[in-house]
Amino acid sequence: MKILLTGANGYIGMRLLPQLLDMGHEVVCAVRNEARLSVDADTRERISVIEIDFLEEPKPNSIPNDIDAAYFLIHSMSSSTQDFDSMEAQTAKNFNIMVEKTQIKQVVYLSGIVNDDNLSKHLQSRKNVEEILYEGNFNLTVLRAGIIVGSGSSSFEIIRDLCEKLPVMITPKWVLTKTQPIAIRDVISFLTGVLGHKETYNDSFDIAGPDVLTYKEMLHQYAEVRGFKNYIWTVPIMTPKLSSYWLYFVTSTSYKLALNLVDSMRIEVVAKDKRLQNILNITPHTYKNAIDLAFKKIEQNLVISSWKDSMVSGRIHDNLEKHIQVPKYGILKDYKHVKVNNPNEVLQRIWSIGGETGWYYGNWLWKIRGFLDKLSGGVGLRRGRTHANKIFAGDSLDFWRVLLADKKTKRLLLFAEMKLPGEAWLEFKIDENNVLHQTATFRPRGLRGRLYWYSIVPFHYFIFGGMIKNIANQKNSK
Repeated sequence: MKILLTGANGYIGMRLLPQLLDMGHEVVCAVRNEARLSVDADTRERISVIEIDFLEEPKPNSIPNDIDAAYFLIHSMSSSTQDFDSMEAQTAKNFNIMVEKTQIKQVVYLSGIVNDDNLSKHLQSRKNVEEILYEGNFNLTVLRAGIIVGSGSSSFEIIRDLCEKLPVMITPKWVLTKTQPIAIRDVISFLTGVLGHKETYNDSFDIAGPDVLTYKEMLHQYAEVRGFKNYIWTVPIMTPKLSSYWLYFVTSTSYKLALNLVDSMRIEVVAKDKRLQNILNITPHTYKNAIDLAFKKIEQNLVISSWKDSMVSGRIHDNLEKHIQVPKYGILKDYKHVKVNNPNEVLQRIWSIGGETGWYYGNWLWKIRGFLDKLSGGVGLRRGRTHANKIFAGDSLDFWRVLLADKKTKRLLLFAEMKLPGEAWLEFKIDENNVLHQTATFRPRGLRGRLYWYSIVPFHYFIFGGMIKNIANQKNSK
């Protein structure tokens, strides 16, 4: 079967893609920017890629005519606190137009559970998209899920941050709202199970795990699985805005996503039926089991995708190519180079930079900079990195965004997403003479930008000097 996978570089899309390939399907990945498709070379050879922005005016013949089915996995909740609902509606309308003249038979849409009479803006938007897709010239299958629990999912990472960092919590009253979480592997099983299954055509199904829990109970059960106790008190005085700031400062989520999540957390998200479980003969995992499975993936460095790699988690909201040309004029620069004895080992150390590995020198200073960035409304260091030693263009890397990661040319280029009075790049490159070049480039914005740069020059001397020495000489970071 030839399948169109929209949102292929998203959290769900990256999990679904290998499953579809293993099932023998031909997959066409639809992405806004091909450079952002974070797959290895072997996977890249097995798929087709088309660049489409479903927010733009539909172009004729954008989608192959011979597709049999499609997955609609496009969501915009993280990108805006105001108009994400109109953006999501527009993408659905444009999608219908683009596939109208193809031979498509089925579209599978992953939505949210919308059983409450008083829906949040987020859930109402999901329901509106369903209605728009039902107008298309195809058979629609809608899967309505609640909180998805899996390594790298936004919900799991927020729960993880809260529990691991705050054993004692004073929480808003929305932690008493009931929800029905589902393991990511069950979501993938349902998504693949309905493909071509005519009994699921033109129908909407709730999918959920077996446990109906309050958010407070989810936090307690997480602590139980991890082997510690946590203490939670609820207060009625936290407004949605205060709650959003609370999530933003304690967890790795962005403020926009936190605000939209808080708006949804006041609504009960509980499944009403188990029809699809019976049709597909799927028994979902318990919440505790889902947490345990997530940590097994983390401990084995097998996390396939993370919400943190989404472009909306940081500062760049357009194509990477607009930033990939490092400016040469009107800039300030810190350049260092050193001869290396074993370029392959050095390259591997470069490819492991950030996250748990750290920055090879003055990690405590990097942490302070991340904390100050978080206080000023930036992303901070909490995003870490998805893979321990693999990097793809577009990945988040602490408070940097990967612009280029090319092992053949031995070059890694990062763009700063922390709050700055200007723009900053950090580049590592090993040339044909086995010389490691490390270049920090800053394009200041006015006088304030220049004052900022010169105020931290002394720190640069030690941090960047120590970093290149430790990377080249394979010493431990300080």
